[in-house]
Amino acid sequence: MFKQGLSVMYREITYMWRDRGLRNLLLIGPLLGLFLFYATYSAQAIKDIPTAIVCLDRSDTARQLVEDMKNAEYLKVIAYPPNFQDLEELIKNGRVVVGIVIPEDLGQKVALHRQATVLVAVDGSNMIYATNAASAVMTVTHTISARAGINALVSNGINFSQAQEAYQGINIREEPWFNPTLNYAYFLVLALTLNIWQQCCTLVASMNVIGETGRRSWYQIKASGISVFKLFFSKSIVQVTMFMLLVLPIYIISYIFLHIPMHCNFGLLLLFTLAFTLALHSIGTLASSLSHSAIDSIRLGMLIALPSFILSGYTWPMESMPHYLQQAVKILPQTWFFQGINYLTFKNPGPAFIGHYFLILSLTAVTCYGVAAIVTLRK
Repeated sequence: MFKQGLSVMYREITYMWRDRGLRNLLLIGPLLGLFLFYATYSAQAIKDIPTAIVCLDRSDTARQLVEDMKNAEYLKVIAYPPNFQDLEELIKNGRVVVGIVIPEDLGQKVALHRQATVLVAVDGSNMIYATNAASAVMTVTHTISARAGINALVSNGINFSQAQEAYQGINIREEPWFNPTLNYAYFLVLALTLNIWQQCCTLVASMNVIGETGRRSWYQIKASGISVFKLFFSKSIVQVTMFMLLVLPIYIISYIFLHIPMHCNFGLLLLFTLAFTLALHSIGTLASSLSHSAIDSIRLGMLIALPSFILSGYTWPMESMPHYLQQAVKILPQTWFFQGINYLTFKNPGPAFIGHYFLILSLTAVTCYGVAAIVTLRK
């Protein structure tokens, strides 16, 4: 009986290795994604944001403001259009992301200690660019506003140091925890790579049952006397083992060579990944058992795997999703995996905290495997 199981395992490994397209997809796909994503997001911040300045004032105050904008850390002033219409065209054509319009009465109002308004137009068609551009401009404008306020107090006879202390009475210190540099590479690279990995694994798992029952050899297998349980148990061991072996180089390259931070115990991370792998494989197996053909099974598996990363709450908070969608995505193991990966790699909350994640993934695996077994036994 044990030899039958080993024979099925050997047969499954042979099939997976002989399928050149599948072999390349599993071996090359996730690793290629890892290097591409790291190359894309390796910069710790978006710098040299294209900026244009329309200066309608010739005062010293306006010239100082232009100089401050030119010296801003993340802005790169590349154009000085003469009017608002030309600035609008530059933004429409994608030549600049930030447009700054200095009004003609800026110097006069500042001299009279009146509030002056400087227009900052940010191209919002690219949200990542727009968010970073707005943050860069706000940093500069806060500095300029503070300087103008201090100068106003000094002009009223207050000592400079006292004016500075009075205007900056509350000092707000910003401390990003767990990802101090707010590095996109730390946040996105591993998650996007694991998303490719889980999609490849789902594709393979979706063939677990239909890959046998959809062939004529299914009747020969049934006639051989091997139980359905032993057949698919042996196949599943091979596939789950293969999935775990494929994720190892992803973790090793990410944490050791690319220096993506990991604050949890590596053994706990692997155990958590194994729990997700079982849950993911069980869903693929269930999809495979419910399908009438290999094509239908792959379609169903991809229908689950492709949107799951977006719906997991990793890149967009679940709290901002509609309530019904929040509840629906909780049945997907990807939701718990990507949320758990974020906690483990950045915060290391400990086994007690992550325990209910293990429980949900385990329940998903047991339920889906059980239903798949019942459906397969009827074939």
